[in-house]
Amino acid sequence: MRKLGYVVATITLLAACSSAPPQRPEPTLPSAPSVSTPTATAAGADKPFMPKNLSPAAVKAADDFLWLEDVMGSRSLDWVKEQNARTEGVLKADARYEPFRKEALAILTAQDRIPAPGFGANGIQNFWQDAKNVRGVWRQTTLESYRSDKPKWSTILDVDALAKREKANWIYKGADCLPPDETLCLVNLSDGGKDAVVVREFDVAKKAFVAKGFNIPEGKHRIEWFDKDTLLVATDFGPDSLTESGYPFIIKSLKRGQKLADAKEIYRGSAKDGGYGVSPSVMHDSAGAVLATLATRPLDTFRQEVYDISSGKPQKLNLPERSTLRGMLGRVGGPPPRLVFTIEENWRINDQDFKAGTLMSVPMRMLLPPPPGVGIVLTKGDLSILEPTPRQSVEDVDVFDERIFATLYDNVRGRVSVFTDKGEFGGWQQNPLQAPENVAIHLGSSSRKQEKAFYTYEGFITPPTLNLANVAALTSDRVKEAPAKFDASNDLVEQFEAISRDGTKIPYFVVHPKGELTGKTATMMFGYGGFQVSYPPVYKPELGKIWLERGGAYVIANIRGGGEFGPAWHQAALKGNRQRAFDDFAAVAADLAARRITSAKNLGIYGRSNGGVLTSVTLTQHPELIGGAVVESPLVDMLRYHELPPGASWMGEYGDPRIAEEAKWIAAYSGYQNVQPDAKYPEVYVTTNTRDDRVHPGHARKFAARLQATGHPVLYYEETNGGHSNDSDPLLNSQRWARHYVYLARSLGLGE
Repeated sequence: MRKLGYVVATITLLAACSSAPPQRPEPTLPSAPSVSTPTATAAGADKPFMPKNLSPAAVKAADDFLWLEDVMGSRSLDWVKEQNARTEGVLKADARYEPFRKEALAILTAQDRIPAPGFGANGIQNFWQDAKNVRGVWRQTTLESYRSDKPKWSTILDVDALAKREKANWIYKGADCLPPDETLCLVNLSDGGKDAVVVREFDVAKKAFVAKGFNIPEGKHRIEWFDKDTLLVATDFGPDSLTESGYPFIIKSLKRGQKLADAKEIYRGSAKDGGYGVSPSVMHDSAGAVLATLATRPLDTFRQEVYDISSGKPQKLNLPERSTLRGMLGRVGGPPPRLVFTIEENWRINDQDFKAGTLMSVPMRMLLPPPPGVGIVLTKGDLSILEPTPRQSVEDVDVFDERIFATLYDNVRGRVSVFTDKGEFGGWQQNPLQAPENVAIHLGSSSRKQEKAFYTYEGFITPPTLNLANVAALTSDRVKEAPAKFDASNDLVEQFEAISRDGTKIPYFVVHPKGELTGKTATMMFGYGGFQVSYPPVYKPELGKIWLERGGAYVIANIRGGGEFGPAWHQAALKGNRQRAFDDFAAVAADLAARRITSAKNLGIYGRSNGGVLTSVTLTQHPELIGGAVVESPLVDMLRYHELPPGASWMGEYGDPRIAEEAKWIAAYSGYQNVQPDAKYPEVYVTTNTRDDRVHPGHARKFAARLQATGHPVLYYEETNGGHSNDSDPLLNSQRWARHYVYLARSLGLGE
C-alpha cells in the first residue's frame, strides 16, 4: 500500500569525509553531573526547584508555572502574546533578519526544487508548496513528463482553494491510496498542522471527494484499506476506547456506507497499552490481493505483540517483542508468504540464533502455532537477509513480491541494494545499486506493481540526486539533480570521533571553512539521540546559504540513543542510562574546542522534540561548553511529561516518573527542575507551536518562564500555526528560520 505524503524526506550524508581523525591529545571533559538520587536533602539551595519528594502529587504541587500547561487558556495566551512581541522586537530589529528571511523564503519556494515523486494512479504524483500555493497543490504527471526539465502537471487537489472554499485552516497531511489501481485515496487534512487529522475519501480520476464516501472525524487514526468497500480503523470510538496516551486500542472493520459507531470490532488491545496505539496492517501483493491481515499491539514505546487477524480469530505471532515489521514477500497463488522484519533484540528461532539488527524473512506459517508434529526447517541463510556488523544498521526497507530493496549505513555512510532469494542454492544475494561513496541514501516512493522505486542520495555540500531503481532488472538510472543553493567552495567536510565519559567513541560530522583553525568559528551543533532515529547530515540549503556562506560551521553529533549503529546504539541510552547521551554530546562539544574548530562562546546547540531534552539538559549541566541554545518544540519537564498528552507513549524511552526508582533517574537530568538561579547560562532561545499535539507546548512555556523568573536571559517565541512539523506554509517557515539564525548569529558572533 502506498502512502503519499507531501514531503518525501531525504536523509542524507556528506559527500566527502575523513574517516580517521588526526592524532591529538584527548580533551579533558568537564565533570558531568552523576545520575544520583535527588532527595529532599539534595533539593536545597543548589536545586531550589526540585520537589521534596518525587511523587506525581509533589511534583505538581512544586510547579509554580503549572498554569502555562493550559494551551488555550486566556492567561497562557496573554503570556505568549507578550513573549512573542518582546522576542520579535529583538530578533526582527536585527539588520540580518530581513536578509535571512528573504534567503530562506527564496529557497523554500524555489521553482527548481526536485518535486518529491510518488507513484500514483496516472503516473507520478507530487505535493507542491511555493509562494503562490502556500497550503499546497496535489498534482500529477506521467513518468516521461516528470523526467523532463519542465513537467506538465495537472492539479488533483488545490488545498489553498479547498481551505478558502470551506473556510477551514486545512493543512495537507498526505494520502493513502488503494492498490493496485490507486484511484481511491484517503486524504488526511489537519486543522492548522496538528497530528490529529480528518480523513476523507477522494477519487483521483474524478479529482473530487467521493459523495457519501468514507469520512472519519478528527483524531489520531490508524487506518488501512482492506478492499474498495472496507477499511480497518483504529480510532477514538468514544468512552473507554483510548489509552492514557490518547491513542486507540481497538480495531474495527468499517464498511462503505456504515457509520463509525456501527463498525464491527475485530481486535482489542488494552487501555493499559503503551506506545502509539494498535495498528492494522493489510499486506497486499502486486495485484492488490490480500496476503495477510495483521494487528500490532504496542506494549510500550518499543515492545509490541503482533497478531494474525486474517481468520477472524487473532493468533499471536512468534516474534520478538522488539521488532519492526517491514512488509511481506509473496503473491496470492504463489509460494507461502514470508514476513519481512528487523529484530531489535537477539532472537532464537528454528534452533538458530540471530543478532539484534538483523533483517529477517520468515514464512508466516513458521510464526504461527503449528499443528502437532508439524515443523519447518530452514537454513540460517534462508531466514537472515542481512546481519549488520556492530558499526552498521539497516535503515529503509521496501518489500516487493519477490525482492527486497533496502538501505544500509556503514559507519554512518549509506549503501543501497536489492536483495534476491537464491532459491535452491539457499540464502540471499545482495545486489548493490549505483550511489557515490560517502553519501546518505533514503528510499522514496515505490510501486510494487511496477517493481520500481525512487531513492535519493546527497551530502552535506552536495545537492540531492534522484534515482529510479528497477528492482526486477537490478538497475537504476538518474532522474533529476537538484541545483546547488549555496556556494560550498570554501567549505570542508570531515568526520571525527570524540571520546565520551565511559570511553565510547562518538562519531560526528563537521562542515567548516577551509584554512587555519583559530577556535573562533561560529558553530551550530545539532543532536537528537533518541528513539533509534539516525541523523546523518542533510543537504540543508537554507543552512548553507544563511550560515555556511557567512563563514559559520555546522556539526551533527551521532550520539547514543540514535539508530546509527543499530539497536544496541539506541538501547545504550534508554531509561536509566539516558545520561550517556548527554555525556556524548558534551564530549563532542569539548572535542570541537580541543581541535580549535570553535570555542565555548562560539558554539551554539540546536535540538527539537527529543532533541529539546538534549539541549535543555546541556544548558543546565554544561553551560560552560556553549554560547547559546535553540530549544525547539522540546520536552523539558521530564517529571511531568507523562501527564502532558501524548507523553505517556514514550515511557519505553525515558521511564515512568510514577515509579520511584525511575523518577530518580529522570530527576537527575530533567531540565525544568534543574535550573539553578546562581548558574551562568548563556541567553537561550526557546520556541514551540500552539497547535503542537505531539509535544505539549507547556514544556517550552514553563522552561522559558522559569529561566526568566530566575534572572536568566531567554527569548521565547510561539508560532500559532503549523503543529509539531512546522509544515503549515513556507512563508511562516521562512520567518521561523530567520528567527533561529538571527539568534544564533547574535549569540555566536557570526561575521565578527
